Amino acid sequence: MRPADRVLGATLLAAALFGLSFLDAARLRSAHEPALKRTEELVTRLRLTDAVLFTEARYTRHLSQADLHSPFQDHPVALEHFPSGSLLPPPRALLKRHEALDREAAPSD
Repeated sequence: MRPADRVLGATLLAAALFGLSFLDAARLRSAHEPALKRTEELVTRLRLTDAVLFTEARYTRHLSQADLHSPFQDHPVALEHFPSGSLLPPPRALLKRHEALDREAAPSD
């Protein structure tokens, strides 16, 4: 048996397991459908607006409540140290650029 045959076999096995994970997810979703319905009814009854996606940082809990400077409130040059902060971009509304005024200003003499 050549080494390439082993690599091919491992790749096919990994692809088969990957496909089976989708079948398992579909099976689990149908099994948890009643709980999802109850949760949906609770959200509607309590009038909840945003889902809590991550629990680690205050600016990734509710993305509609965050601003671009939230990760740096602890220190101005603090680096992002929560994994979820690197998974999610800021909301699009916060990324809107305002008109650049530097093109209209004339340089002083």
